Amino acid sequence: MITLDIISDPICPWCYIGKTHLDTATQRAGFDPFDVLWRPFQLNPDMPREGMNRKTYLEGKFGKERAVQFYKQIEDTAIEAGLDVRFDLIERTPNTFDAHRLIRWSRSTGQQSILVHSLFLRYFVNGEDISDRDLLLDAAAAIGMDRDVVADLFEKDADREVLQNEEAAAREIGVNGVPTFIVANKHVVTGAQPPELWGTVLEELSEQAAQQTAEA
Repeated sequence: MITLDIISDPICPWCYIGKTHLDTATQRAGFDPFDVLWRPFQLNPDMPREGMNRKTYLEGKFGKERAVQFYKQIEDTAIEAGLDVRFDLIERTPNTFDAHRLIRWSRSTGQQSILVHSLFLRYFVNGEDISDRDLLLDAAAAIGMDRDVVADLFEKDADREVLQNEEAAAREIGVNGVPTFIVANKHVVTGAQPPELWGTVLEELSEQAAQQTAEA
């Protein structure tokens, strides 16, 4: 398996679209060589713990007209990718720090990608607040994590600095936007690239694997 680090934020629509494009490419190729590891990146590291009214946030960040145009483009791209997104249901832009903590804890379960996908669905399809700890506990339990253990971890905050350092490390190597895909700790793919680009990557990886087998 080839390590694929995906630096992402679960409230980033391009991350949802980008992972969908990758999944489409692997399905078309019938070849998925990746061992995926989700890495944290907060688009809004200074977001208040309780989050912010989404309309206020978007208009403050983009301006009213630009926000409408920007999210219309995202919605069109998501639909083309076969996704159902309901931006109209999202009332608040959440602080995602706890969501990132849960994603990090879920690595040990082998269900990390399933958890991330569930957070995408909860936020972009259901309009749920993924900063809510009860919601995160439900998501954890759904992949077999012990709800009481996860609740205790949330209360202790023992991993806060570790996660902050992991995110800082991503910024130090030049990551300033998401999604960012790092293939085999060497090759970087940025943004929600189309399935065709990933198809080329998969073809090259398949050829390399065949060559290595022939040489063995």
